[in-house]
Amino acid sequence: MSTDPRLFLDAPFAPAARLALSREDTHYVLNVMRRGEGDGVRVFNGRDGEWSARIADAHRKGAILELLAQTRPQAGVPDLWLLFAPVKRQKTDLIIEKATELGVREIHPVTTRRTQSDRIKPERFHILAKEAAEQTERLDLPLIAPIERLERVLEGWDGTRTLYYCDEAGDEADAAWGGQAGRARPMLEVLRDTGAGPAALLIGPEGGFSPEERDRLRQLDFVRAVSLGPRILRAETAVIAALGLWQASLGDWA
Repeated sequence: MSTDPRLFLDAPFAPAARLALSREDTHYVLNVMRRGEGDGVRVFNGRDGEWSARIADAHRKGAILELLAQTRPQAGVPDLWLLFAPVKRQKTDLIIEKATELGVREIHPVTTRRTQSDRIKPERFHILAKEAAEQTERLDLPLIAPIERLERVLEGWDGTRTLYYCDEAGDEADAAWGGQAGRARPMLEVLRDTGAGPAALLIGPEGGFSPEERDRLRQLDFVRAVSLGPRILRAETAVIAALGLWQASLGDWA
């Protein structure tokens, strides 16, 4: 595999096209990766596959790339979305990064009754997703939707998309985490029973979903409650675990 630096550029590609790099990408290629004029770079834009390019001009304030030829055709990722309740900044950043690495097509931040924070920075999310896609050989970037209330998202849901709702609570109001009664089935079992098709995963806040939210979710025909095991996972750990299980069972790991 080529060791040339790899960049996402939101521009149309064509042979001999010359594309200006941003200051950040210029710094990365020239200073971090130590490349200069004539050296190779790989680029992708989410539409035209991956292309080889060379550094035509190397200036600190903005290098210029010249496109050469397509090296890989465009390929997408499985039709999988992630819905998650934002947590603290560092953990939310990790969720965006790992969701991109694990092949999520769309990322939807949602607010729930126990969401810790509804202040997000879409520009930062885009930078994190861009860097993750560049490093993992992905040929596109996930769509990152504006934050929205979970209730509103559910109201407008397309019922043909299965929503796997990670629910670690039981139904016993007086027991810790709801006790054992009413717990969801293991995620792998539910995935095998449901099968392939458009899907989404819903990960709640670290305090879990409220009883009212649990009741609402379990009443919806397109929702499948699932468990990630006997331990209560942090939100960012639950995201990684659930995405890995889905990809290994129904996605492009299978």
